[in-house]
Amino acid sequence: MAKKPIFSATHPRAISSAFERVFLTRQDMQCFHEPFGDVYYHGKERLGDRYEDDKLARTNSGFSNATYKDIFDAIEKGGSEGKRVFIKDMAYYLMPPDDKPPSIAPSLVNYKRGVGTTTNGELNGHSNGAAVAPVNGDHSETRPYPYTTKAEPGNPTVVPEAVLKRFHFTFLIRHPRSSIPSYWRCTVPPLNKVTGFYDFMPSEAGYAELVRLFDYLRGIGLVGPSIAGQAKPNGTNGVNGTNGEKNDDKVEICVIDADDMLDNPEAMIKTYCKSINLEYKPEMLNWDNEEDQERARAVFEKWPGFHDDALDSTHLKKREHKKKPKSDDQLYQEWTEKFGEEAAKTIRQTVEENVPHYEYLKQFAIKV
Repeated sequence: MAKKPIFSATHPRAISSAFERVFLTRQDMQCFHEPFGDVYYHGKERLGDRYEDDKLARTNSGFSNATYKDIFDAIEKGGSEGKRVFIKDMAYYLMPPDDKPPSIAPSLVNYKRGVGTTTNGELNGHSNGAAVAPVNGDHSETRPYPYTTKAEPGNPTVVPEAVLKRFHFTFLIRHPRSSIPSYWRCTVPPLNKVTGFYDFMPSEAGYAELVRLFDYLRGIGLVGPSIAGQAKPNGTNGVNGTNGEKNDDKVEICVIDADDMLDNPEAMIKTYCKSINLEYKPEMLNWDNEEDQERARAVFEKWPGFHDDALDSTHLKKREHKKKPKSDDQLYQEWTEKFGEEAAKTIRQTVEENVPHYEYLKQFAIKV
Protein backbone atom coordinates (compact mmCIF):
# COMPACT_ATOMS: atom_id res chain seq x y z
CA MET A 1 0.00 0.00 0.00
CA ALA A 2 1.31 3.44 -0.92
CA LYS A 3 2.24 5.69 1.97
CA LYS A 4 -0.22 8.44 2.76
CA PRO A 5 0.53 12.00 1.71
CA ILE A 6 1.99 13.96 4.62
CA PHE A 7 0.01 17.04 5.60
CA SER A 8 2.02 19.37 7.83
CA ALA A 9 -0.62 21.68 9.29
CA THR A 10 0.58 24.94 10.78
CA HIS A 11 -0.10 28.65 11.29
CA PRO A 12 1.60 31.69 9.67
CA ARG A 13 5.21 32.56 10.47
CA ALA A 14 6.04 29.26 12.15
CA ILE A 15 9.39 28.90 10.34
CA SER A 16 7.44 26.46 8.24
CA SER A 17 9.17 27.35 4.96
CA ALA A 18 12.57 26.43 6.41
CA PHE A 19 11.00 23.21 7.65
CA GLU A 20 9.54 22.62 4.19
CA ARG A 21 12.95 23.11 2.58
CA VAL A 22 14.11 19.95 4.37
CA PHE A 23 11.69 17.94 2.24
CA LEU A 24 12.27 19.93 -0.92
CA THR A 25 15.73 18.34 -0.98
CA ARG A 26 14.15 14.94 -1.59
CA GLN A 27 13.87 13.96 -5.24
CA ASP A 28 11.61 11.08 -4.19
CA MET A 29 9.02 13.49 -2.77
CA GLN A 30 6.54 15.88 -4.35
CA CYS A 31 6.06 19.00 -2.22
CA PHE A 32 2.99 21.22 -2.27
CA HIS A 33 3.50 24.67 -0.81
CA GLU A 34 0.33 26.09 0.78
CA PRO A 35 -1.96 24.92 -2.03
CA PHE A 36 -5.23 25.55 -0.22
CA GLY A 37 -4.53 29.27 0.12
CA ASP A 38 -5.27 29.58 -3.59
CA VAL A 39 -8.90 28.63 -3.17
CA TYR A 40 -9.26 30.08 0.35
CA TYR A 41 -8.41 33.57 -0.82
CA HIS A 42 -9.16 33.60 -4.53
CA GLY A 43 -11.30 30.66 -5.65
CA LYS A 44 -14.97 30.18 -6.37
CA GLU A 45 -15.31 28.39 -3.02
CA ARG A 46 -13.23 31.02 -1.18
CA LEU A 47 -13.65 31.48 2.54
CA GLY A 48 -11.25 34.30 3.42
CA ASP A 49 -12.18 37.97 3.62
CA ARG A 50 -8.88 39.49 2.53
CA TYR A 51 -9.60 39.78 -1.20
CA GLU A 52 -13.38 39.69 -1.15
CA ASP A 53 -13.63 43.27 -2.39
CA ASP A 54 -10.73 42.97 -4.83
CA LYS A 55 -11.94 40.98 -7.81
CA LEU A 56 -8.94 42.09 -9.87
CA ALA A 57 -6.52 40.54 -7.38
CA ARG A 58 -8.51 37.31 -7.39
CA THR A 59 -8.52 37.23 -11.17
CA ASN A 60 -4.82 38.05 -11.45
CA SER A 61 -4.01 35.22 -9.05
CA GLY A 62 -5.04 32.71 -11.71
CA PHE A 63 -7.18 30.84 -9.18
CA SER A 64 -10.49 32.71 -9.28
CA ASN A 65 -12.24 29.60 -10.60
CA ALA A 66 -10.43 27.13 -8.31
CA THR A 67 -12.33 24.77 -6.02
CA TYR A 68 -11.17 22.59 -3.15
CA LYS A 69 -11.63 19.60 -5.42
CA ASP A 70 -9.17 21.13 -7.89
CA ILE A 71 -6.53 21.29 -5.18
CA PHE A 72 -7.08 17.70 -4.07
CA ASP A 73 -6.98 16.57 -7.71
CA ALA A 74 -3.61 18.30 -8.16
CA ILE A 75 -2.26 16.65 -5.01
CA GLU A 76 -3.36 13.23 -6.20
CA LYS A 77 -1.74 13.83 -9.58
CA GLY A 78 1.48 14.88 -7.87
CA GLY A 79 1.72 11.53 -6.13
CA SER A 80 0.77 9.47 -9.16
CA GLU A 81 4.39 8.88 -10.23
CA GLY A 82 5.29 6.97 -7.09
CA LYS A 83 6.61 9.96 -5.16
CA ARG A 84 5.47 10.55 -1.61
CA VAL A 85 3.57 13.79 -1.28
CA PHE A 86 4.45 16.41 1.35
CA ILE A 87 2.01 19.28 1.91
CA LYS A 88 2.71 22.27 4.12
CA ASP A 89 -0.32 24.45 4.66
CA MET A 90 -2.28 26.59 7.08
CA ALA A 91 -5.01 24.83 9.01
CA TYR A 92 -7.21 27.90 8.74
CA TYR A 93 -7.35 27.54 4.95
CA LEU A 94 -9.70 24.59 5.53
CA MET A 95 -12.18 26.53 7.71
CA PRO A 96 -14.41 29.59 7.56
CA PRO A 97 -12.80 32.52 9.42
CA ASP A 98 -13.87 33.84 12.82
CA ASP A 99 -15.22 30.47 13.94
CA LYS A 100 -18.15 30.66 11.54
CA PRO A 101 -20.04 27.37 11.15
CA PRO A 102 -18.55 25.14 8.45
CA SER A 103 -20.24 23.03 5.84
CA ILE A 104 -18.69 20.80 3.21
CA ALA A 105 -17.26 22.56 0.16
CA PRO A 106 -19.69 21.97 -2.74
CA SER A 107 -17.03 20.46 -4.98
CA LEU A 108 -16.22 17.82 -2.33
CA VAL A 109 -19.74 16.63 -1.54
CA ASN A 110 -19.52 13.61 -3.82
CA TYR A 111 -15.98 12.52 -3.03
CA LYS A 112 -16.67 8.82 -2.52
CA ARG A 113 -13.69 6.83 -3.71
CA GLY A 114 -10.88 9.06 -2.57
CA VAL A 115 -8.93 12.14 -3.44
CA GLY A 116 -9.38 13.12 -7.06
CA THR A 117 -12.38 10.91 -7.79
CA THR A 118 -16.11 11.51 -7.77
CA THR A 119 -19.14 9.37 -8.37
CA ASN A 120 -20.77 11.51 -11.02
CA GLY A 121 -18.24 13.92 -12.50
CA GLU A 122 -19.93 17.29 -12.10
CA LEU A 123 -21.05 18.25 -8.63
CA ASN A 124 -24.36 19.99 -9.27
CA GLY A 125 -27.73 19.10 -7.80
CA HIS A 126 -28.19 17.14 -4.62
CA SER A 127 -26.36 14.31 -2.92
CA ASN A 128 -27.50 12.37 0.12
CA GLY A 129 -30.05 15.06 0.86
CA ALA A 130 -27.47 17.88 0.86
CA ALA A 131 -28.20 20.90 -1.29
CA VAL A 132 -25.15 21.63 -3.40
CA ALA A 133 -24.31 25.02 -4.86
CA PRO A 134 -23.30 24.80 -8.54
CA VAL A 135 -19.58 24.97 -9.09
CA ASN A 136 -19.66 25.72 -12.80
CA GLY A 137 -19.27 29.30 -13.93
CA ASP A 138 -17.61 32.25 -12.20
CA HIS A 139 -18.65 33.04 -8.63
CA SER A 140 -16.49 36.16 -8.53
CA GLU A 141 -19.47 38.52 -8.40
CA THR A 142 -21.03 36.99 -5.30
CA ARG A 143 -19.53 35.64 -2.14
CA PRO A 144 -19.71 31.83 -2.28
CA TYR A 145 -19.75 31.28 1.48
CA PRO A 146 -21.81 30.25 3.36
CA TYR A 147 -22.30 27.24 1.14
CA THR A 148 -25.70 25.63 0.78
CA THR A 149 -24.27 22.24 1.72
CA LYS A 150 -24.69 20.42 4.99
CA ALA A 151 -22.04 20.15 7.68
CA GLU A 152 -20.57 16.96 9.03
CA PRO A 153 -21.20 16.70 12.78
CA GLY A 154 -18.13 17.81 14.70
CA ASN A 155 -16.03 18.47 11.59
CA PRO A 156 -14.60 22.03 11.82
CA THR A 157 -13.43 22.01 8.19
CA VAL A 158 -15.06 22.20 4.77
CA VAL A 159 -13.37 18.90 3.85
CA PRO A 160 -15.22 15.60 4.36
CA GLU A 161 -13.84 13.26 6.99
CA ALA A 162 -13.41 10.61 4.31
CA VAL A 163 -10.97 12.89 2.48
CA LEU A 164 -9.10 13.94 5.62
CA LYS A 165 -8.53 10.26 6.43
CA ARG A 166 -6.40 9.92 3.33
CA PHE A 167 -3.65 12.10 4.79
CA HIS A 168 -0.99 11.61 7.45
CA PHE A 169 -1.30 14.74 9.60
CA THR A 170 1.52 16.36 11.55
CA PHE A 171 1.66 19.80 13.18
CA LEU A 172 4.14 22.66 13.38
CA ILE A 173 3.89 25.46 15.96
CA ARG A 174 5.80 28.53 17.13
CA HIS A 175 5.21 30.81 20.10
CA PRO A 176 2.83 33.70 19.25
CA ARG A 177 5.33 36.15 20.73
CA SER A 178 7.49 35.38 17.71
CA SER A 179 4.97 34.58 14.98
CA ILE A 180 2.45 37.40 15.47
CA PRO A 181 4.88 40.35 15.20
CA SER A 182 6.53 38.58 12.27
CA TYR A 183 3.16 38.36 10.53
CA TRP A 184 2.44 42.00 11.34
CA ARG A 185 5.65 43.01 9.58
CA CYS A 186 4.42 41.31 6.41
CA THR A 187 1.22 43.39 6.39
CA VAL A 188 2.67 46.91 6.81
CA PRO A 189 5.03 49.05 4.71
CA PRO A 190 7.42 48.47 3.17
CA LEU A 191 6.97 44.68 3.00
CA ASN A 192 3.23 44.72 2.30
CA LYS A 193 3.92 46.16 -1.14
CA VAL A 194 5.62 42.85 -1.91
CA THR A 195 3.28 40.48 -0.08
CA GLY A 196 0.05 42.16 -1.17
CA PHE A 197 -1.30 41.78 2.37
CA TYR A 198 -2.19 45.40 3.13
CA ASP A 199 -3.60 45.06 6.61
CA PHE A 200 -3.20 42.83 9.64
CA MET A 201 -6.12 40.50 10.31
CA PRO A 202 -6.11 38.79 13.73
CA SER A 203 -8.36 36.09 12.26
CA GLU A 204 -5.34 34.92 10.25
CA ALA A 205 -3.22 34.15 13.32
CA GLY A 206 -4.18 30.53 12.73
CA TYR A 207 -3.78 29.02 16.20
CA ALA A 208 -7.44 28.51 17.08
CA GLU A 209 -8.06 26.74 13.78
CA LEU A 210 -4.99 24.56 14.26
CA VAL A 211 -6.30 23.49 17.65
CA ARG A 212 -9.75 22.75 16.25
CA LEU A 213 -8.26 20.60 13.50
CA PHE A 214 -5.96 18.84 15.97
CA ASP A 215 -8.77 18.09 18.41
CA TYR A 216 -11.06 16.85 15.67
CA LEU A 217 -8.46 14.49 14.19
CA ARG A 218 -7.63 13.24 17.64
CA GLY A 219 -11.30 12.83 18.50
CA ILE A 220 -12.01 10.64 15.48
CA GLY A 221 -8.86 8.59 16.12
CA LEU A 222 -6.97 9.79 13.07
CA VAL A 223 -4.01 10.83 15.23
CA GLY A 224 -2.99 9.43 18.60
CA PRO A 225 -3.05 8.26 21.25
CA SER A 226 0.75 7.93 21.13
CA ILE A 227 2.95 11.02 20.91
CA ALA A 228 6.06 11.13 18.73
CA GLY A 229 9.23 11.06 20.78
CA GLN A 230 7.43 10.12 23.98
CA ALA A 231 6.77 6.84 25.73
CA LYS A 232 3.88 4.89 24.25
CA PRO A 233 0.70 4.29 26.25
CA ASN A 234 0.24 0.76 27.56
CA GLY A 235 -1.07 -1.54 24.89
CA THR A 236 -0.10 0.62 21.95
CA ASN A 237 2.82 0.63 19.57
CA GLY A 238 2.47 4.31 18.77
CA VAL A 239 2.07 4.13 15.02
CA ASN A 240 -0.24 1.39 13.89
CA GLY A 241 -2.98 1.39 16.45
CA THR A 242 -3.30 -0.88 19.48
CA ASN A 243 -2.03 -4.31 20.47
CA GLY A 244 0.39 -4.42 17.57
CA GLU A 245 -2.39 -4.51 15.00
CA LYS A 246 -1.70 -2.63 11.78
CA ASN A 247 -4.09 0.27 11.26
CA ASP A 248 -3.16 2.69 8.50
CA ASP A 249 -5.76 5.20 9.67
CA LYS A 250 -4.05 5.79 13.03
CA VAL A 251 -0.75 7.58 13.38
CA GLU A 252 0.96 8.98 16.43
CA ILE A 253 0.56 12.62 17.37
CA CYS A 254 3.47 14.47 15.81
CA VAL A 255 3.93 18.12 16.82
CA ILE A 256 7.12 20.10 16.21
CA ASP A 257 7.84 23.36 18.02
CA ALA A 258 9.90 25.58 15.71
CA ASP A 259 12.18 26.77 18.51
CA ASP A 260 12.90 23.19 19.55
CA MET A 261 13.73 22.40 15.93
CA LEU A 262 16.18 25.31 15.71
CA ASP A 263 17.83 24.22 18.96
CA ASN A 264 18.37 20.65 17.75
CA PRO A 265 17.44 20.27 14.06
CA GLU A 266 19.09 16.92 13.37
CA ALA A 267 17.47 15.09 16.27
CA MET A 268 14.14 16.75 15.62
CA ILE A 269 14.04 15.91 11.91
CA LYS A 270 15.18 12.37 12.63
CA THR A 271 12.31 11.90 15.08
CA TYR A 272 9.86 13.48 12.66
CA CYS A 273 10.98 11.21 9.82
CA LYS A 274 10.60 8.16 12.03
CA SER A 275 7.09 9.26 12.92
CA ILE A 276 6.03 9.62 9.28
CA ASN A 277 7.83 6.44 8.21
CA LEU A 278 10.40 8.21 6.04
CA GLU A 279 14.09 7.37 5.88
CA TYR A 280 16.16 10.19 7.34
CA LYS A 281 19.14 11.37 5.30
CA PRO A 282 21.68 13.87 6.65
CA GLU A 283 21.71 15.78 3.36
CA MET A 284 18.10 16.79 3.99
CA LEU A 285 19.44 19.54 6.26
CA ASN A 286 21.61 21.10 3.56
CA TRP A 287 20.41 22.75 0.34
CA ASP A 288 23.47 24.74 -0.59
CA ASN A 289 23.35 23.85 -4.28
CA GLU A 290 21.75 25.44 -7.30
CA GLU A 291 19.31 22.59 -8.00
CA ASP A 292 17.74 22.79 -4.54
CA GLN A 293 17.73 26.59 -4.59
CA GLU A 294 15.97 26.70 -7.95
CA ARG A 295 13.40 24.19 -6.80
CA ALA A 296 12.68 26.31 -3.74
CA ARG A 297 12.41 29.52 -5.76
CA ALA A 298 9.85 27.90 -8.04
CA VAL A 299 7.79 26.64 -5.09
CA PHE A 300 7.88 29.84 -3.01
CA GLU A 301 7.25 32.40 -5.76
CA LYS A 302 3.47 32.16 -5.37
CA TRP A 303 3.58 34.06 -2.04
CA PRO A 304 6.25 36.77 -2.60
CA GLY A 305 7.80 38.44 0.41
CA PHE A 306 6.88 35.77 2.92
CA HIS A 307 9.76 33.38 2.31
CA ASP A 308 12.83 35.57 1.77
CA ASP A 309 14.67 34.23 4.81
CA ALA A 310 14.01 30.62 3.80
CA LEU A 311 15.10 31.35 0.23
CA ASP A 312 18.29 33.02 1.40
CA SER A 313 19.19 30.09 3.64
CA THR A 314 21.47 27.23 2.68
CA HIS A 315 20.87 24.73 5.46
CA LEU A 316 19.05 24.00 8.69
CA LYS A 317 21.66 24.15 11.41
CA LYS A 318 21.62 24.27 15.17
CA ARG A 319 21.57 27.84 16.38
CA GLU A 320 24.56 28.79 18.47
CA HIS A 321 22.63 30.13 21.44
CA LYS A 322 19.19 29.18 22.67
CA LYS A 323 16.64 31.94 22.49
CA LYS A 324 16.41 33.77 25.81
CA PRO A 325 12.84 34.57 26.85
CA LYS A 326 12.02 38.26 27.18
CA SER A 327 9.50 39.77 29.54
CA ASP A 328 6.15 41.02 28.26
CA ASP A 329 7.27 44.58 28.96
CA GLN A 330 10.46 44.11 26.96
CA LEU A 331 8.58 42.70 24.00
CA TYR A 332 5.95 45.43 24.13
CA GLN A 333 8.67 48.05 24.10
CA GLU A 334 10.29 46.40 21.09
CA TRP A 335 7.02 46.26 19.18
CA THR A 336 6.31 49.89 20.03
CA GLU A 337 9.71 50.98 18.74
CA LYS A 338 9.33 48.97 15.53
CA PHE A 339 5.68 49.48 14.68
CA GLY A 340 4.21 52.20 16.89
CA GLU A 341 2.07 52.19 20.01
CA GLU A 342 -1.29 51.30 18.43
CA ALA A 343 0.30 48.45 16.50
CA ALA A 344 1.98 47.18 19.66
CA LYS A 345 -1.38 47.09 21.43
CA THR A 346 -2.92 45.02 18.64
CA ILE A 347 0.06 42.68 18.52
CA ARG A 348 -0.01 42.22 22.29
CA GLN A 349 -3.74 41.50 22.31
CA THR A 350 -3.41 38.99 19.46
CA VAL A 351 -0.50 37.28 21.20
CA GLU A 352 -2.42 37.02 24.47
CA GLU A 353 -5.43 35.54 22.70
CA ASN A 354 -3.34 32.82 21.10
CA VAL A 355 -0.88 31.84 23.83
CA PRO A 356 -3.37 29.36 25.37
CA HIS A 357 -3.77 27.65 21.98
CA TYR A 358 -0.01 27.41 21.59
CA GLU A 359 0.49 26.10 25.12
CA TYR A 360 -2.19 23.47 24.59
CA LEU A 361 -0.44 22.11 21.49
CA LYS A 362 2.99 22.49 23.08
CA GLN A 363 2.23 19.72 25.58
CA PHE A 364 2.18 17.25 22.66
CA ALA A 365 5.42 18.49 21.07
CA ILE A 366 8.32 16.19 20.26
CA LYS A 367 11.00 16.15 22.94
CA VAL A 368 14.53 15.11 21.95
